Amino acid sequence: MANKPGYWTSLHGLATLIMIGAALYFLFVEHGAHLLPYLPFLIILLCPLMHIFMHKGHGGHGREEHNHQDAEAAYRRGLQEGLEEGRKEDRKDGDRQ
Repeated sequence: MANKPGYWTSLHGLATLIMIGAALYFLFVEHGAHLLPYLPFLIILLCPLMHIFMHKGHGGHGREEHNHQDAEAAYRRGLQEGLEEGRKEDRKDGDRQ
């Protein structure tokens, strides 16, 4: 089975990227003074978009049950170690007083 090229590497995708680049260039050149104060907010607003588009390669959730069980066991071990360490610290503090 031949791999179909992605949209962004196709001719239409490259044309889209060029158009977006040109629009952003002219937006910043012509309206930079209006946009620069809001640039930090625009970057923060990009975070949800990055999460939507960048997490698609993770695969589905719930496909591998053993990973969930391993993660739960690791969590419980870490919790126990943390509780034991806290008890040791409490004993040390009690001895100092």
